[in-house]
Formats: sequence, C-alpha cells, structure tokens
Amino acid sequence: MKIELDNTTIDVNVQYAIRKKLYIHIDDTGFITVKVPNDTSQEQIIHAVQQHSKSILDKLDAITKARQPIPKVREYENEGKFLHLGKYYFLHELIETNGLSQEELKINLKKFYFTSCKKVIAERIKTYQTQLKVKPKTIEIDESRTKWGSCSSDKKLTFNYRLAMAPVDVIDYVIVHELCHLMHMNHDRSFWRRVGSIMPDFKEKEAFLARYGQAMTL
Repeated sequence: MKIELDNTTIDVNVQYAIRKKLYIHIDDTGFITVKVPNDTSQEQIIHAVQQHSKSILDKLDAITKARQPIPKVREYENEGKFLHLGKYYFLHELIETNGLSQEELKINLKKFYFTSCKKVIAERIKTYQTQLKVKPKTIEIDESRTKWGSCSSDKKLTFNYRLAMAPVDVIDYVIVHELCHLMHMNHDRSFWRRVGSIMPDFKEKEAFLARYGQAMTL
C-alpha cells in the first residue's frame, strides 16, 4: 500500500491477523510493516499511519543518513568493479575493454546488463509461471529509476535491466511479484498471500532492494 505523508509517498506492507491493536514497525532497512486486525479498513490504516507521520519520516530520514554513501563516479577501466548477479567483477571480466573509450565501455556494459537480464528473466520465469498458473502477454526489459518491475492491465510485464546486478533469489522475488499482479493488480491481502505462498521470505528480498538498490546502477 502507498500512503502520502507530508508530500512524500511511502510504501507500507500491511499484514492482517487475529489481533486487537494496530502496530507499526520500521526495520533497519526502512521497510515499513503495519500489522492490523483482520477487520481493519484501508481508511483506518491510512489514518493511523498519517497520525504518526512525523516519527515515521524522522526514522526513515535517520536510516537514509546512516547508510554509507555510494560512490557516484564509476571507473570504466579494467580494474573498475561492477555488480553482476550479486557479486562484484572487474569490468574486463564482464565485457571486452581493449581499445575502447570510457563512453564506449559504458554503452557496452549497459548492453551487457540488458542481455543478461533478459536471459535470466526468461530462464527463471518459467518455473514460477507454472507454479502460479499464469502467463504474461509479453516480457520486456527496460530502464527505470523508480521501478524494478511492472505489470500493465493488459498483462505485459516489464523488468528493469539493473536487476542483472542483483542476486538471483532477489530477481526471483521481482518475477514472482509481477506474476502475482496478473491475478491481483493491487497490493491487497490476496496479493501478498499469493506472493508469500511462493516465496515466504519475500520481505527479506524487499529489504535487500531497499538497502542496496542504490548500489545497483551505472
């Protein structure tokens, strides 16, 4: 669920259960969980979160500041290191580097990630399509600054090429997440139950993306 707090949109993971009170938890990565009684409406959840907007935003800000800064300047040379499937590699281990300018290296590296992401998604999605008994109309790889994946109303799935930098189990989570949107377009209880039925530890994968997503860039 997405909630507006003082002109800031936050993502909230809502967990319904047999309980008496609503409880808001923010872990060390900034992942927000709201645990609520089964009969709680979305309006009640939004109201409760907005009531604690200051403390929530203050904690998220503190978590962001506590994270180690990520170098913004990449070294496009043989000894420069880049992530691929969760591990760091020297640039020359990923692409040909001899005789190429920095701009050419950057272009070729992005092409490498697009190709790698397309291959990994195509391989990994087969199993989960079978498990979930769904099939997307098309699968595309694109570039996005804000989304790891998306599902359109006409059943087209799109994945961010930067996923090729993530560990395979994290890629699997994004695949499962988007496949589940073929059945549930919203992030409601039914959606998260379906995700959890395939990947019980999905919150750990979300936390990984929240924490390390900024490092997965060119």
